[in-house]
Amino acid sequence: MATLEEHQIQAAQRYYKKKTEQESQKEQLTVPSEKRVSFINELDTLAIERLQGGNDLIPVNYFELGLQAARSVCRIQIRDARGYGQGYGTGFLVAPNLLLTNNHVFNQAEMTIKSFAEFNFEDDINFHPKPTKLFSLLPDELFYTDPNLDFTLVAVSSSATDGTALSSFGILKLIEETGKALPNEYLSIIQHPEGNSKQIAVRENKLLWFDDNWVHYSTDTQPGSSGSPVFNDQWLVIALHHSGVPKKDRKGNIVKKNGEIIWVANEGVRVSRIYQSLNDAAAQGNNQAAKALEKLHTLETSPSDSSAPHRIEVETLPEEWYQNSQGYKADFLNSSNTSDAVVSLPTITNTFKDDIAQLTNGDTVLNYTHFSIVMNKRRRLAFYTAVNIDGNQSKSVTRSKDKWYFDSRLDRVLQSGPELYESNPLDRGHLVRRLDPCWGTEAVKAGEDTFHFTNCAPQHADLNQKIWNDLEDYILGITDRNNIRVSVFTGPVFREDDLLYRNQFQIPADFWKVVAFVNKDGHLSATAYLQTQKNLIGDLEFFGAYKTYQVSVSKIEKLTGLDFGKLRDCDAINNVNMLESTVSKQLNVRLLEKTRDILL
Repeated sequence: MATLEEHQIQAAQRYYKKKTEQESQKEQLTVPSEKRVSFINELDTLAIERLQGGNDLIPVNYFELGLQAARSVCRIQIRDARGYGQGYGTGFLVAPNLLLTNNHVFNQAEMTIKSFAEFNFEDDINFHPKPTKLFSLLPDELFYTDPNLDFTLVAVSSSATDGTALSSFGILKLIEETGKALPNEYLSIIQHPEGNSKQIAVRENKLLWFDDNWVHYSTDTQPGSSGSPVFNDQWLVIALHHSGVPKKDRKGNIVKKNGEIIWVANEGVRVSRIYQSLNDAAAQGNNQAAKALEKLHTLETSPSDSSAPHRIEVETLPEEWYQNSQGYKADFLNSSNTSDAVVSLPTITNTFKDDIAQLTNGDTVLNYTHFSIVMNKRRRLAFYTAVNIDGNQSKSVTRSKDKWYFDSRLDRVLQSGPELYESNPLDRGHLVRRLDPCWGTEAVKAGEDTFHFTNCAPQHADLNQKIWNDLEDYILGITDRNNIRVSVFTGPVFREDDLLYRNQFQIPADFWKVVAFVNKDGHLSATAYLQTQKNLIGDLEFFGAYKTYQVSVSKIEKLTGLDFGKLRDCDAINNVNMLESTVSKQLNVRLLEKTRDILL
């Protein structure tokens, strides 16, 4: 592992080599590329002039957007195994419950166990300290580090020590594409220098040049700023700050004044190279890298980058793509050739049958690789998805480009596309998770199939994915290791009072999941879950933080108009005392805050 001092020496070597190369070339006027322009909101009419140096006026909302971005940045309290303080760093949220900082802040998982991510460590408008919020780090759930590129990703608890939701601090989305900044462009860094309250180095800071993995810039930072996000003018993260560049004399010695190092620039690791590191590691079977990519890829927008144009690349696959897609298999769980473990697709009750979308060939089921979908033509979203997951044959499949597809087998007007998801903080939430059907010889095709608009639903950025995404992983972990298979059904709850958006879309507030598997005793079993912003009690409704509940299969049937047949009788929750409260007993629901709260 390289120490901070070693990183500084390496940064200086790269800086002076690049500086020499640049000085040998004639300075040219920076002309914004088409790709750089694509990251600018078209309503910001002076943005291109600013890039070319012809105008330094910025809209007032620049500061409001900066404050929004700053919420995701935290001070890291570094503590040893005994809980003693070892210093400070900076980090920021890049996906639900996922924090990015430097490897030289956390180079091994053990360092994070008693350390904290501290949000709100800043002053208010009266220069009084705000109440801070401490969140534990969870390396057992996810920890990935790259000592060469000096970055670390670690999972964070969804709730602070006082119960505050982590989701309230937003997310800074990492964009894999290059071209987010140009030489001589102004940059900003939000940081906790020397462990002090949150500060920002803004505007009088310029990007000097790029290297293969690194970017050099003249932004002011101090020790403790390690792990800070480096922003362009659109508040998009272009790099992870990791080191200052010390000044060198002609003999190559580091120059100091009064015992203090003189700094000439700073260095950060490029966001695109962080993605490359994760993709390479996942391709080699690193499960932690694959889990990190899954979190990063499922996140489409965040409050901090909602000013970006957010154009979605759309294609339609040829009909040949779907010819051999067998879809969900009802007998997937059946290892004894009996009907006991055959789980058919749910049926839709008469009340909603008229809403079932028909394909161009008259069928009603869209079959993909290892999963199937039935669409609601009125809502232009899936009634439900059904996927077979084989944990023994699962593969880590990476994806180089974020591209989405309309399904040519279904009329375009029955599918919700960019007109729903562009230029807002709504995620294209995968109903079938990207990696779930990625098993066997068709793993790559299965992963690509999950990027159909038919397989996504609008989910607000505050949706807590942590418990939701851990459910199948948990079920896989406790089922018989010799037959790690589950079938999962997922979908939205359609209500007549769902929010009307853009005069044509109703946004579901609730999502459900039913998991079927064969337990260790050889019997078919099922569990059901509901993630909701609505109060489950009576007709009282509110829109607050999402909560996840374990509920009965019959409750999902009542909410959705679906009939799951035999799974109702295989539901463990029907025979268990719910314990939490009188209300929970009456409603047969169980609040889930950790996966160990699940009853099987």
